[in-house]
Amino acid sequence: MDITEVKIYLANEGKLKGYATMVIDNCFIVRDMKIIKSDNKGLFVSMPSRRKKDGSFKDIVHPLNSETRQLIEEKIINEYKKVIEAA
Repeated sequence: MDITEVKIYLANEGKLKGYATMVIDNCFIVRDMKIIKSDNKGLFVSMPSRRKKDGSFKDIVHPLNSETRQLIEEKIINEYKKVIEAA
């Protein structure tokens, strides 16, 4: 899997620092990932989710293993830091 494009949309709403859109292999797009700053974990990426009838949330898309999650988080957080530095 190759992440071929990452776009960051800044939002400074409490712990929510921005949104990310990611293109995989120039043919698959994932939108509405959230960049969140946690007090104990620092920055992390939350996958797009939908509220269920019981009020809980379920991810719409998500990586199936920790290596892929780490790759996605690194790419998105690095791009977020570039956008912040340029702003």
